[in-house]
Amino acid sequence: MSDRPVLPELPTLPTDAPPSEPARQLGHFRPRLLLHEDHDLCPGCGEPLAIRTLLEVIDEMGEAENTIGVVGIGCYTAFTSTMDVDLVQALHGRAPSVATGAKRMRPETIVFTLQGDGDMVNEGLQEVLHTAARGESVTCVMLNNGVFGETGGHMTATTVLGQRTKNSLEGRDAGYHGYPILIADLLAPLGGTAYAARGSVHDAPAVGRTKNMLRRALETQRRGDGFSFVEILTMCPTGWFVPTAEGPGYLNSVLGAVHATGELRNAERLVTTAELLQAAKDDAGRREEPLS
Repeated sequence: MSDRPVLPELPTLPTDAPPSEPARQLGHFRPRLLLHEDHDLCPGCGEPLAIRTLLEVIDEMGEAENTIGVVGIGCYTAFTSTMDVDLVQALHGRAPSVATGAKRMRPETIVFTLQGDGDMVNEGLQEVLHTAARGESVTCVMLNNGVFGETGGHMTATTVLGQRTKNSLEGRDAGYHGYPILIADLLAPLGGTAYAARGSVHDAPAVGRTKNMLRRALETQRRGDGFSFVEILTMCPTGWFVPTAEGPGYLNSVLGAVHATGELRNAERLVTTAELLQAAKDDAGRREEPLS
């Protein structure tokens, strides 16, 4: 006799006829700090998901009237007209330095940067590294899709080996293009860094985990513990030459296989991306083991 519990029979909806009542919206799902949901980014882009998640966290923390955002140069810059927080536009790559000035002048505020991988790692790597090394009490958020999306989809410093871009049509080659920079691994060990994590928006559970990372990063800043950083892997099917519907899977299996998600620095805990990858591999192996 089986020891498995008998599950209750779940109700089902008939599908052989139209519903008796028209569909209706049960709630208001647009974040309060997002003025409207219209944008001109490509279908399947992951950046709107990341930005609305950030705005939700700021609002839920009660910091909407006490936040300054410093926005870099990229596709996401178009959202400056839809984000209902105080914003400053920075030159390419310079957002962490502008954020440093804002925080030192207004230390009571929450200051974050919003940058892409091209803006932060290609154009302004030294800016974020020195900001972290000084332990500036700001939060840097990087949207990583591995391409310069705004200028046509060419390779960035985070593009993974084998990834196709506009100027690496056969895939990034280590011998010719070099290896991808894992920016979170550079920032996490620095003495001024109090929190560093890498999330993703490829599915709903990943969005939930990323939201928790953003909250912890901003709470780290609010406590004055030091520099905080959240990298968010986002979809760019146009720049990847993949159909829109395949974007989330491509993100998880290609970028996510190199830029592993998880917390790299939290309080005294410090891990590397290599350790996150090994932990994910071990976890997958345990799930595949037959039940005894």
